[in-house]
Amino acid sequence: MTFGKGCHLHLIDGSAYIFRAYHALPPLTRKSDGLPIGAVSGFCNMLQRYVEDNTGPDAPTHVAVVFDKGSHTFRNDMYDQYKANRDEMPEDLRPQIPLTREATIAFNIACKEMEGYEADDIIATLACMGREAGGQVTILSSDKDLMQLVGDGVEMLDPMKNKRIDREGVIEKFGVGPERVVDVQALAGDSVDNVPGAPGIGIKTAALLINEYGDLETLLDRAEEIKQPKRRETLTQKREQIELSKRLVQLDCETPIDFTLDDLEVQDPDPDKLMPFLAKMEFRTLTRRIADKLGVEPLAIPEPEAKDAPEGDAPDAPEIDPEKYEWVKDMEALDRWIALIRDHGYVAVDTETTSLNEMQAEFAGICLAVVPGEACYIPVGHKVGDGEGLFADDKLAEGQLSLDDVLAALKPVLEDPAILKIFQNAKYDTKIFSRHGLNVAPIDDTMLMSYAMFSGLHNHGMDTLSEHYLGHTPISIKTLLGTGKSAITFDKVKIEDAVKYAAEDADVTLRLWQLFKPRLHREKVTTVYETLERPLVPVLAQMEMHGVQVDRDTLSRMSNAFAQKMAGLEAEIHELAGQSFNVGSPKQLGEILFDKLGLEGGKKGKTGAYATGADVLEDLAAQHDLPARVLDWRQLSKLKSTYTDALQTHIDPDTGRVHTSYLQTGASTGRLASTDPNLQNIPIRTEEGRRIREAFVAPEGKVLVSLDYSQIELRILAHVAGIESMKQAFRDGEDIHAATASEMFDVPLDEMTPDVRRQAKAINFGVIYGISGFGLARNLRIARGEAQGFIDRYFEKYPGIKEYMDDTVAFAKEHGHVATLFGRKIHTPEINAKGPHAGFARRAAINAPIQGSAADIIRRAMIRMPDAISGLPVKMLLQVHDELIFEVEEGGVDKAVSVIRDVMEGAADPAVKLDIPLVVDAGQGANWAEAH
Repeated sequence: MTFGKGCHLHLIDGSAYIFRAYHALPPLTRKSDGLPIGAVSGFCNMLQRYVEDNTGPDAPTHVAVVFDKGSHTFRNDMYDQYKANRDEMPEDLRPQIPLTREATIAFNIACKEMEGYEADDIIATLACMGREAGGQVTILSSDKDLMQLVGDGVEMLDPMKNKRIDREGVIEKFGVGPERVVDVQALAGDSVDNVPGAPGIGIKTAALLINEYGDLETLLDRAEEIKQPKRRETLTQKREQIELSKRLVQLDCETPIDFTLDDLEVQDPDPDKLMPFLAKMEFRTLTRRIADKLGVEPLAIPEPEAKDAPEGDAPDAPEIDPEKYEWVKDMEALDRWIALIRDHGYVAVDTETTSLNEMQAEFAGICLAVVPGEACYIPVGHKVGDGEGLFADDKLAEGQLSLDDVLAALKPVLEDPAILKIFQNAKYDTKIFSRHGLNVAPIDDTMLMSYAMFSGLHNHGMDTLSEHYLGHTPISIKTLLGTGKSAITFDKVKIEDAVKYAAEDADVTLRLWQLFKPRLHREKVTTVYETLERPLVPVLAQMEMHGVQVDRDTLSRMSNAFAQKMAGLEAEIHELAGQSFNVGSPKQLGEILFDKLGLEGGKKGKTGAYATGADVLEDLAAQHDLPARVLDWRQLSKLKSTYTDALQTHIDPDTGRVHTSYLQTGASTGRLASTDPNLQNIPIRTEEGRRIREAFVAPEGKVLVSLDYSQIELRILAHVAGIESMKQAFRDGEDIHAATASEMFDVPLDEMTPDVRRQAKAINFGVIYGISGFGLARNLRIARGEAQGFIDRYFEKYPGIKEYMDDTVAFAKEHGHVATLFGRKIHTPEINAKGPHAGFARRAAINAPIQGSAADIIRRAMIRMPDAISGLPVKMLLQVHDELIFEVEEGGVDKAVSVIRDVMEGAADPAVKLDIPLVVDAGQGANWAEAH
């Protein structure tokens, strides 16, 4: 076909596809021979989805995937620092790059690249050719550099967001039309590509200037007219640099390509090319899926030994087909499913509800799956709409069973100890059932299995796991509920649509379970899952349902007091500034600090505004009182908005208590995360922060009791690093910070000053988190050289710590993970990275075994706690890092503390025998502040 009017050319940014695929899949995905193929797998899935999504009358007539070839281009000849600060390509990605070219050719799609030119230049040339030939061009990329091509038959499509970018989209991004994008980019520069631009001018200012003067050349010619001195000086003195920047960002629409648009005509996939490639890559699931689409037999792929099984491989199972799922409308159908569950001895279960708040959510329906490909949805609460978005609570859609009848029928199997119930995020669903009188057990949880195996590699949501390990993208909930103010709840979704979405959830959960369950032992994390993850689910569920009583009046009084104090600080800040301004505006604050007051250290970001973060203000506080007062104002503002105001909205109308939710998979180290509301980040170092805990109160006749591990992470560090002097200090019950100070600074304990002890404390805790000399200097407000000297002396006194750090990093680099004392794996995918990520990855690897071991210990204590306090007038309410908070009847405190302390101090045993005893401090009071 000759390309011309009526033709549609798709140009795919191959590099964007590759990096999207690489970062979306686990880095451990390899062939049986050890070759990394994670990015290739993701790339092939993306190509397959592209092919499937682009059929029919609107399909492209021509298509090419365009790649970068090599790192040196004509722009490097113009400017040798172009892209000089980019990180090196990850080692495990490098061998996959040529395979993505092979994949493109195997899919029978044109694959184009040119030495000395970037992919963007090839795309630009082809887009211009397509436009001039009268055709339509769509560029599949989100790369801002390509936005200069948009217009007159050329559009962009962000394939990840499925969002089209037209002229209006470009204006939204750059503030100018596509024809002036290069002018704005020339001024703003690009830190990623190391394009210098005009120092101090960001996108917004650049757009303002270009819109005022028309184009870059006119702006530079008339730069002397600009009123702002700094801006005028920059544009006049940096003219050559700005003009160079424009040449660097301007795409070349005359790249000397050696092919024509006609060579890019769409071709059907050729099984003789595609199937051998997929078999060579050992993509079993994708091979079966594509073979089915093409109507051919898949090539046989030898099964590797179990220990070498590819990471993304899925068990043999039928294709996921939502059209085959069953809508259960009567009790006879439900009875058949219950019989099937009893025959198999397990069932994947999922609930569809009206809210993410388990304390308020109501059932819309229940999903079941027992065999892959066979799943059902039992609707029980879907409403009838009037066609205009209004629903009546008392009008239920037809074809539903009553909730009471369904729960009564399911109760025997859901509570049967011989039938395993499989969930994805079991805590949510089991709490919903619990509110209706069903105690669902025993359970398995695919989210927690993934967390035990792949912590640190990716998130553990069902959609992510399905895409990674099943090669299937589930139906998006947004397609059913919508977004924003127009979003509906699940009970308002049409049942026929709900069946496809909901039953798919149960089907996918079952498939993940079949893949993950046997794999736990191969990953050597069965014990972690069985002793630290699965048994914690009912414990957390019970804590969350207990909730904690919060006094609304106390919060309200605090909010008013904070507001008054903020008003006083605002007046003081305005007086120091010599004018009124919006203290909450970083832009206005920056202008006051650096333009008006002339303080040193002002740095502007890409937007052209000064940076005014907490670290900047802390440094400036030594120069002037104003930044110190702003820090105080910000702290009060955060306390008010995040806690004293927001906590009032979280008080449950039925229980009068606040019910936080604990996320087991929120941190790679095993630490729990508290959400909706977050009760773990209430500050305790300030008087105002501590006062917030006064609002957490005990009901009449009860008290709150707090038990807190004393310096548990330092104890673990002393244990793993084998530091005898530190271990002995802990055994003798000494003040560990004073003991460290005495050891480091040769100061007798009886002559210890608070200042010296404070320095030792900062070093003790700083070392755990891999603090640098710069960081310690900031914390102690001392010279950087002095701080580094403290750290060096610390390692001299405690050489075991440095040895532990070096050994841990070496282990992480060799194995791709570190481990806690209890066997929890924390993957470290960035440990071999170069550039700015290297330091962070190293510090994270050093800290993870220590923080993770502490997290595991408190988990073990929590899991043992229900049995220990059974029969006592005690409820476990909250976990905050190393602290557990209980509600205890008056008169039962001494007994409760004795039992709880024994559990917590013995939590490591018998799995790990620590060289140092664990010590737990206890307190009690009418509120949390008194108890802590």
